[in-house]
Amino acid sequence: MTNQRTLAVAGASLVIGLIVLGLKGLAWQMTGSVALYSDALESIVNVVTAIVALIAVRLAQKPADAALPYGYHKAEYFSAVIVGVMIIVAAILIVREAYFGLMAPEMPDAPVEGLMISGVATVINLVWAYVLIRYGRKVRSPALEADGKHLLTDVISTVGVLVGLVLVFTTGFAPLDSILAGLVALNILWSGWGVIRDSVGGLMDVAVPPETQKVIREVIAGNAEGAIEAHDIRTRQAGKMTFIDFHLVVPGLMSVEAAHAICDGIEAKLREAVEDVMITIHVEPEEKAKHNGIVVV
Repeated sequence: MTNQRTLAVAGASLVIGLIVLGLKGLAWQMTGSVALYSDALESIVNVVTAIVALIAVRLAQKPADAALPYGYHKAEYFSAVIVGVMIIVAAILIVREAYFGLMAPEMPDAPVEGLMISGVATVINLVWAYVLIRYGRKVRSPALEADGKHLLTDVISTVGVLVGLVLVFTTGFAPLDSILAGLVALNILWSGWGVIRDSVGGLMDVAVPPETQKVIREVIAGNAEGAIEAHDIRTRQAGKMTFIDFHLVVPGLMSVEAAHAICDGIEAKLREAVEDVMITIHVEPEEKAKHNGIVVV
């Protein structure tokens, strides 16, 4: 059910992106504003990234197989990197248009109608950005969360453009339109860098957050009765999946059955404490104890 809902959200993001693109394109056509053109150009990126996110979410849901025995979860990180690259490409195109606009500044047309249409598109984006970020964090989907963050950046850019265009029309200073487009480009570049930075961390097998690591260590320490210690605890995040592996030291004379029962107990409690987790435990005899890991209580 969660997988189907996630796909539905990703699909809805594409539909909404097309609607917003149509509205912003109309606002640009009505006004001829370079700033609104830059805003519409960013919406094209939104549509492309929504398509990429939909493909990545679908691929990430594929079960593990012989080719990828740990699953396809990292597909979403590749999607987020592509989103970041597309954002940067959009920013470069906007800078180009801003430059030409500064060389030959012109006052935009139909200010009220264009601003109203762009405002409606901005409200749609704001609501949907909130939905994507909240849902993406809930299901731990890097692709959806990255899409939501980009939309939020789009909202901030558009609000700045709308305020600036009001100043353009009230002051009659035409070059301000192109200056606004350049500021939009800078904001987009910063957003793209943030998306790429976060995604590369996932591709590099970044560890889970410190608070989650603390929970993991507490669960192991409190549910390994009969063992001696746990050491070399490692974690990594891949999409919504959390991977945990560690060495569990048990008395040398303990039977395989008893050691296996301890591992089963730890795994059961870890699954209760951490969602979507894959656990690997390597059992070792007491002479392998390092005396620097978790002492079992």
